[in-house]
Amino acid sequence: MKRGYFIVAQITGPAREAVLDVQQWADPKLAKETRPHVTLVGSSGVGPIPTDTPVEALRDALTPVGEASAPMTLQFGRPMRFMQTDIIVLPLDPHGALRALHERIATSGLRFARARFSFSPHCTLNFFTTLTPASERRLLRVRVPEPVVIDRIQCYLTVEPVGGRQVLDLALGSASPARNA
Repeated sequence: MKRGYFIVAQITGPAREAVLDVQQWADPKLAKETRPHVTLVGSSGVGPIPTDTPVEALRDALTPVGEASAPMTLQFGRPMRFMQTDIIVLPLDPHGALRALHERIATSGLRFARARFSFSPHCTLNFFTTLTPASERRLLRVRVPEPVVIDRIQCYLTVEPVGGRQVLDLALGSASPARNA
């Protein structure tokens, strides 16, 4: 388990409900403990931010990132097995606006632990459940054609893979100050 600050983008828009519906039947524990989201910092691309980083430093580094990053509408790809795991995810294109947001965070001056994977943005459909061949086939047939809206980023003090305490919430494309949660 990695402890640190993770930065996520909670999914809003029509895709949120579609993903939540899948999570509720595929992995009720995951659906109960987290909101549908894409992890931007913590597990891929860059690792978690050390816990000794003051929340004020997070706010100072991330506010310009949020201001420089417009809200985005994205599309999920077909479900896939996450690298070397039994976890099924909905991938997002790792290029374009989402990559630019990730790079702004990664070059914001914050310190990061080492990441386990290259940047591979996705939304997790199952994590805690053990897949049977039938449940795996069912998950791999899922399609979420609704648009994925990312218009905020949140920073959580957490122990991976789920849970944690939100410490910062920041609108994208906004000159308004970050909110503490």
